[in-house]
Amino acid sequence: MGRPAEPKAVAMSMIRTARPAPFGAISVFRAVNLAERALRAVRAWVIAERTRTELSRLSPEQLRDIGLGERDLSEVAEEIARRRA
Repeated sequence: MGRPAEPKAVAMSMIRTARPAPFGAISVFRAVNLAERALRAVRAWVIAERTRTELSRLSPEQLRDIGLGERDLSEVAEEIARRRA
């Protein structure tokens, strides 16, 4: 009858789950991320300055009415900017 049957070779395949990023993609991502953080910081600074300016226009009596002192203005402005930016 011929030769005995050879065992079938089982091919093992590997599925690649992680591919390398395209050339330059990581650099572009980092640059965009840096620009976004810088924009957020500038936006927070602008909001803080506007808030500080508006609060400084209030009289000491008005500040007391809302529970603030003149020394609290910068802290309040920074907190508001942090929340909004």
